Amino acid sequence: MSAIKKLLKTSIQKHEIEEYLREELKDAIFGGVDIAFTPIGTRVTIYAMRPGRVIGPRGRVIKEVSSVLESRFGVENPQVTVAEVEIPELNPYVMAQRIASAIERGARYRRVAFWALKRIMDAGARGVEIEISGKLTSARARGEKYSEGIMPKSGEPAEKYVKRGMASVLLKTGLHGIKVSIYPPDTPLPEEVKIHQSKQVEGPVKEGDQGA
Repeated sequence: MSAIKKLLKTSIQKHEIEEYLREELKDAIFGGVDIAFTPIGTRVTIYAMRPGRVIGPRGRVIKEVSSVLESRFGVENPQVTVAEVEIPELNPYVMAQRIASAIERGARYRRVAFWALKRIMDAGARGVEIEISGKLTSARARGEKYSEGIMPKSGEPAEKYVKRGMASVLLKTGLHGIKVSIYPPDTPLPEEVKIHQSKQVEGPVKEGDQGA
């Protein structure tokens, strides 16, 4: 298997695992997962607001999760650990679920979006973007975006540092999707990201190479 195909397969696998954990650990308020492949197995770290709900009585829940990761998703020798989300306002999964819960209780989506923007920025984020989609004000589905601060859209800052989380809520009008992107406080600004270039050996300048 080529390196690109292997990377794509790993990315799809992680996305499917995230979807499973987000639904399975809804009561624990899922806050994301880190997956690292080691020579002795796969280290899986689950973040949650309520770690006890992930572990379960006598470790029952975490054992079931480990079994599913191995049997359904093909994770080799999963070593599952649980970590508590330290700052909920800087976790996109948690904030997306909070927005979904508020909308489900009847709060206006725009008011909830601005509330979330303020909470995230007050927690020290460099930037945040919230997208809510569905049948918001009419029979036709559409999406609205709310943003504040700095939010890289491409390059290393967007791929390496921006954290993203999703949630959904089913209302009478249909399914609403919530996407939250956070540029954390401990990340460099886009202009601070250094680009390493290979050194070039200068040769003699040929006639015609110089500008007029």
